[in-house]
Amino acid sequence: MTETLSPWFWAVVAAVVALCELPMPGNYLIWIAAASALTALVGFTIDWSLNAQLTFFALACMGCCIAGYFVYRRLASRGPDTDAVNRRDLDLVGQSGLAGEAFVNGHGRVRLNDTLWLAEGDEDFPAGTALTIVGVHGTSLMVRRKT
Repeated sequence: MTETLSPWFWAVVAAVVALCELPMPGNYLIWIAAASALTALVGFTIDWSLNAQLTFFALACMGCCIAGYFVYRRLASRGPDTDAVNRRDLDLVGQSGLAGEAFVNGHGRVRLNDTLWLAEGDEDFPAGTALTIVGVHGTSLMVRRKT
């Protein structure tokens, strides 16, 4: 075995390990590939021994995997309810509209631009009352009197 490994060796290892992550993502090989890429980058800048390379790679693996833990933990804490992708109805929250008809037992319709939406409120509103959308529940908008 040689006294040192070429930075190209580490770059190829990074590419191969990253490609192994593609068919079956397990969310951990990519961090090992990142550590190998870091080792390659440092190897291109300095000439170092095999022991130094392996030590740096081991430390970079630990650092990248720990960083990956925090990245995925943050993504998991957001949960599916906070993801607004394909949830155009959430863009309505905060907008103002008018009661399109009188609310009876907390149910009615609110006019936003040129559209009437089903709405629920915590009280009855007469037609024409200025309302603010505070949430979405299924196909109904949750509204409050505009202050």
